[in-house]
Amino acid sequence: MAPTAHPERPPAISELWDWQLQGACRQADGELFFHPYGEREPSRSRRERAAQAVCAICPVLVRCRAYSLAAQEPYGVWGGLTETDRQQILAEQGTPLDEAARSAEVA
Repeated sequence: MAPTAHPERPPAISELWDWQLQGACRQADGELFFHPYGEREPSRSRRERAAQAVCAICPVLVRCRAYSLAAQEPYGVWGGLTETDRQQILAEQGTPLDEAARSAEVA
């Protein structure tokens, strides 16, 4: 019996996401890239710098950075960019984070 097709679901296109499998972050502690609740300075800056050091040697840094900006990722270090870095870049491009992302950051 053939599997039922779901026309409402687009096909998975793994070629668009396979780059993530090559990320240096996959070998690092995921908590390095996303801040825990209530994290403050100077701990946050130290964690972000450590995450950026992993990104600096990553073979997919450019793709990751491009993805994070296109997707307007509101959290974490992606492609060596912190949340603040991405907000600044997007604002300079005239593409601020969408309203949902901004309201989630305030909460």
